[in-house]
Amino acid sequence: MTGSAGRSPLRTAGPTVDAASGRSTIPAVRRSPGRAWPRIKQLNAIEGRIRGEHPSKRQFVRWTESAPLVNAFGVWFDEQRSRVSPRSRLGEKLAYFTIHWDGMLVFLHDGRVKMDTKFVENRIRPLKLTKKNALFAGHDEGAVSWARITTLIETCKMNGIEPYAWLRIRPERIAAGHLMSRIHELLPWNFKPAHEFKT
Repeated sequence: MTGSAGRSPLRTAGPTVDAASGRSTIPAVRRSPGRAWPRIKQLNAIEGRIRGEHPSKRQFVRWTESAPLVNAFGVWFDEQRSRVSPRSRLGEKLAYFTIHWDGMLVFLHDGRVKMDTKFVENRIRPLKLTKKNALFAGHDEGAVSWARITTLIETCKMNGIEPYAWLRIRPERIAAGHLMSRIHELLPWNFKPAHEFKT
């Protein structure tokens, strides 16, 4: 999910062209020489070239170079949907991709968002290995609380923030009367340790 502090709501960044139309998911992609697969390879090449660059530069390059490829891919995808039964396995895959189309486009408009979800998948893999522990939470609310705190910890790690420092200071700020209208200041990506103890 992504959002600008205090300025825009959170948006879900869905699967990208590469992730949602992988070889095993939609074989038709690979069976269309000169159409879909080459564009996906081009998108990956663009991402490789701008990896590590400032988000503003990534957004500019994506908008000028990647967006036309994604739009062309969308046209091709609509053509494929019109040729298959919506109840077929391929039709269901195409329908799933269409549902998440808007989420896929988020990476074009926000340079902070990665084109694929591999980074997030790698981050949550250790949590998935401990999912059996959640079965013994004792109550549904306990499991929900476990999921929330785990999400916050991993979000801190993704933003290069020491989780304990963030978790310790945030409740103190809330207890001290932090305004709900400024709740975005307490999000992990807005954490400023040097200023936390100033009033």
